[in-house]
Amino acid sequence: MDNRDEVREFLSSRRAKITPEQAGFPAGARRRVPGLRRSEVAALADMSVEYYAKLERGNLAGVSPAVLEAVARALQLDDAERAHLMNLAQAADGSDVLTRPRRRPSRQWTPHRSLQWTLDAITAGPAFVRNGRMDLLAANQLARAFYSEVYASRDNQANLARFNFLDPASRRFYPDWDVAADIVVAILRTEAGRNPHDKDLHDLVGELCTRSDEFRTRWGAHNVRHHGTGTKRFHHCVVGDLTLAYEGLEMAAAPGLTLTIYTAEPGSASEEALRLLASWAATQEDSPPRQHQTR
Repeated sequence: MDNRDEVREFLSSRRAKITPEQAGFPAGARRRVPGLRRSEVAALADMSVEYYAKLERGNLAGVSPAVLEAVARALQLDDAERAHLMNLAQAADGSDVLTRPRRRPSRQWTPHRSLQWTLDAITAGPAFVRNGRMDLLAANQLARAFYSEVYASRDNQANLARFNFLDPASRRFYPDWDVAADIVVAILRTEAGRNPHDKDLHDLVGELCTRSDEFRTRWGAHNVRHHGTGTKRFHHCVVGDLTLAYEGLEMAAAPGLTLTIYTAEPGSASEEALRLLASWAATQEDSPPRQHQTR
């Protein structure tokens, strides 16, 4: 696969993020570009400048794992960035077609009834299944209530990325909107490296780049991340403010899909808010949400 533009932009953006001091070089006074020079990365990776320049021009086809590891060390890549580099190299080789588990398109995928039973058995917190494009594929009742504004608009198409960047309601739903936006783009960028042949993903990215300056700027930063655990703040239109912890679990039975569960700290105001939301969902799931009045 010809992914040279993607490789070039990723490597050059990582090089620009490292200061000479971080890499053990003197800062100097005549640096015309941010970050390290190509010659400095080459020295850190123990390779010729010409060879590293070839890599940064996007030519990763046939590059050995040892060389990729050397580049990753030189650029001080974290685990998510290192995995992204390996995925880009596999895509350049075409080896990803042979080594990656087959992914089911979300438009044809429906949850097995036992999965829905499992989701429905989780009653204390929102639980849902998403793919790498941020499509909501299956959810328990509390997750459908939690993401009521995502489901309410046909324009969102039950997609968290569209909601984040194209729906004004997301600015209220995510009090830390910039952080949420960074996470969404990093997940999509990671998926693009992991699954470069996904036409639906290409279409989604093209749509968001066209319709959102905020998305386009973030997409150009080439940031990636592993999104497994953490804490987020929300403001729900029915129950108000919540601070929830989340765990994301990769689904062995469906490669490429993630089961995410949100929970609140026991005894907290957020736990009480989730109970109120569950009560509301049980009686008004099909009714329009009421606007929460903030005091």
